[in-house]
Amino acid sequence: MDDELRERVRREAETAALFNALKHGSDAQVGAIMGPLMGENPDFRPHGDEIPGILAPVIEDVNAMDRDQKRERLAELAPERVEELDADDDEDDGVLPDLPNADDYDEVRMRCAPNPNGPWHIGHARMPAVIGTYAEEYDGEFIVRFDDTDPETKRPLLWAYDEILDEIEYLGFEPADVYRASDRLETYYEHARELIELGGAYTCSCPAGEFSELKNNGEACPHREKDVETVREEFEAMVDGEYDAGEMVLRVKTDIEHKNPALRDWVAFRIIDTPHPREEAEQYRCWPMLDFQSGVDDHLTGVTHIIRGIDLQDSAKRQQFVYDYFDWEYPEVIHWGHVQVDAYDVQMSTSTIRELIDAGDLDGWDDPRAPTLPSVQRRGIRGDAIVDAMVELGTSTSNVDLSMSAIYSNNRDLVDDDAPRQFLVRDGFDDRGSGADESYEAVEVPTDGGPESAHPPVHPEHEERGDRDIPVGDGVLIEAGDLPADGDRVWLKGYGPVRYDGERFAFLDADIEVVREEGVDVVHWTPADDNVRVRLRTPEGDVTGYAEPGFADVEPETVVQFVRVGFARCDRHDADESVAYYAHP
Repeated sequence: MDDELRERVRREAETAALFNALKHGSDAQVGAIMGPLMGENPDFRPHGDEIPGILAPVIEDVNAMDRDQKRERLAELAPERVEELDADDDEDDGVLPDLPNADDYDEVRMRCAPNPNGPWHIGHARMPAVIGTYAEEYDGEFIVRFDDTDPETKRPLLWAYDEILDEIEYLGFEPADVYRASDRLETYYEHARELIELGGAYTCSCPAGEFSELKNNGEACPHREKDVETVREEFEAMVDGEYDAGEMVLRVKTDIEHKNPALRDWVAFRIIDTPHPREEAEQYRCWPMLDFQSGVDDHLTGVTHIIRGIDLQDSAKRQQFVYDYFDWEYPEVIHWGHVQVDAYDVQMSTSTIRELIDAGDLDGWDDPRAPTLPSVQRRGIRGDAIVDAMVELGTSTSNVDLSMSAIYSNNRDLVDDDAPRQFLVRDGFDDRGSGADESYEAVEVPTDGGPESAHPPVHPEHEERGDRDIPVGDGVLIEAGDLPADGDRVWLKGYGPVRYDGERFAFLDADIEVVREEGVDVVHWTPADDNVRVRLRTPEGDVTGYAEPGFADVEPETVVQFVRVGFARCDRHDADESVAYYAHP
């Protein structure tokens, strides 16, 4: 490791240690610094065995400072990190922090820039949830721009464009404008031509490995000083499709000796031989890289504030070179950490979910085991329940964990008042490959005496909605775990008290006080003969069972509460069974 790199490592380590110590109010630790330091500075990785020795004394010095000294030193090294700390403090109460410099703009305009390579997983909802909320708070607007300029490695799905717009509507938002980057190739070409005339770009035919070696050594590519006329001609040849993939690229001329190799003369355009799936774009072969395309679009579409992942800090730095050439003002930027969602065995990755669907391991994007928006929507979870949970995460630069229980709690508040009550006795479970260890068995018990039917309320808190009529017949089904011991009593919900004699339930002349004062269990049930076969699809697998007869009349898309089981959305009524999707407890 040379002296220049050693000093850079020391400086970056000191910045990270100061930030870490201030953020957590404790001493910085080598382990907490090492991972992010290597992740954000890939050129450090070949020297991984030397870096801990540099970190240790730096961290020791940082830990010897008091808080004011740490903050003052961090402000010298990286004032933007102090701003991040202040922003984190602002959002500790769960409210979104103020947008930076919002008063400097006539209108706040933000953007959501999805790749249409499939429906969104739950983590994707964070962006429209937050920028949609900001747009409402600031009386501004947000746009949707499909960044679909990679028809090969992130190949768009034609139906995913409308699917994603439907998902944004499901979350409760409507974009002011919708753009498809693949419609705007001529715009990007025009800006590339202008950049060439400004001396800010050059064509390069170096093999990728050869250029990488030159770049990492801070050495200029031999093509860097081409005259503008040659660059112009070669770029037009790229546009006309006269080169094969990998044969020629257009690079933005930056600082070949920049301390961050990732910013040195980065690629703006490359050749992709695979045709775009959209008919309107299938003729193009010269495609912009995302940093060029999105940088130009953010300016042309009037974006004032950008939210992006903390791992994309280099994007703003790359784009700043283009903005400087064009004398544009860069939008305000907020970087945030990644969101991790619990409760799923399936990885929250569009490509992974797509592979599982193609392999037949998932039924589709709305399989209840998939961590996708189509899945939770089909389960009866409302979009605003997700939005509220995402907004509560704020915009911290740290990675954040989202518990699905937070979404479930929000949704329960939204659906409980409307959800009619139903009984469902579970009788089987198919884990469908999840490995979940669950089992259910329904037990038929004859009844002796008592009313011919039960009349539990449609909703216990809304008498005006009336009662359900459930015929008892000659016997009932209950879950095996609810079957009392010989001689014990239970209260059949909505029906009354019974005693089990080992063979049947004998109706008792008693009132609800046996529950309140004597601890008699209250259990749900269905008629043994007159019932509805139900398949309840859950994230762990499919539960089968029997619902009360009135479930056959429940309209599809209605969310019900299966008493003592949980909330579920009625999906459909087939000839042999009704299907519902489990929402949450």
